[in-house]
Formats: sequence, C-alpha cells, structure tokens
Amino acid sequence: MLKTHYVELTAADREWLLEFIGRGAAPAQEQARARVLLKADESPEGPAWPDNQIAEALELSAGGVGGIRRRFSERGLKGCVRRKSPDREYERKLDGEQEAELVRLACSKAPEGRSQWSLRLLADRMVELDVVDTLSHETVRQTLRTDRSKTDSSRIGVDNG
Repeated sequence: MLKTHYVELTAADREWLLEFIGRGAAPAQEQARARVLLKADESPEGPAWPDNQIAEALELSAGGVGGIRRRFSERGLKGCVRRKSPDREYERKLDGEQEAELVRLACSKAPEGRSQWSLRLLADRMVELDVVDTLSHETVRQTLRTDRSKTDSSRIGVDNG
C-alpha cells in the first residue's frame, strides 16, 4: 500500500507528545493517537514504523493508523491528537426564565391523582401555561438534569416514565 500522508515531527512536536502521554490525564484514544504519531515519525530522529507494525503494536487497525496520518497532514499535531469539536452548535431550547419556571413547576405539588410529575406532564403544562410554544419531554429531562446539580435533587420529584 502506497503512503500518501507522511508524518515528520520536529523536536518540539516529539517533546509535546511525550509530555502529553507522560501526564496520563488525556483520554485513551488521544494517547493512542499520540503514540501512533511517535511511531510513524519519518524525520531522521523518528522510528518510521510501517502502518501495519504500528497497528499491531498498539492494537489498532492499519486503516485507523492511516486515518491518523491523514488527520495529522490536514489538521496538524494538536488538531490530530485532540478530539475534534462538533461542527454543529446546539441552540438552547429554554432561556433562563423558562428554565426557572420549569424548575419551579417541577418542585411544585404534582397534579391531582399523581404522586409526582412525569416529564411529559411537565412539558405539556409548560405549553398550557404559555411559557413556551412547544416543548419535548427530552428537553425537560435534559434541563432538569442540568439544574439538579444546582438545586436540592430530593425536592424535584420527577418520574422519567
């Protein structure tokens, strides 16, 4: 197989990779990508291992090693090693006042005949109260999950069903 992407690291690149791996704080996938780059280094100081040897040594696929080489040539050192940020930004469905109203509602007494609020009941009630035009139970779940770290979770009795 003909290589189309070459990895040539500078001394500073190698030092950064070795320090990155040495800290051991990064996710395993990022550390594996760093190790691939160190083994694939084709500069005079590098070992220049072939992809199949790197794949075998690090228990990866040869295609995965090739992908890391490609990303190195496209994104550079840190862009290859670090996780890529998502391309899409997610817009918040509720603003601060709407979230506060949802939490207030979830902390209130459950409707007649219920021991606690369900996510769907909360979503429906928020629409009935004209706080929002539409609201899914999943948005309610995610919002309350986020707010539970800020409030006393035992006070919010919500049934996920």
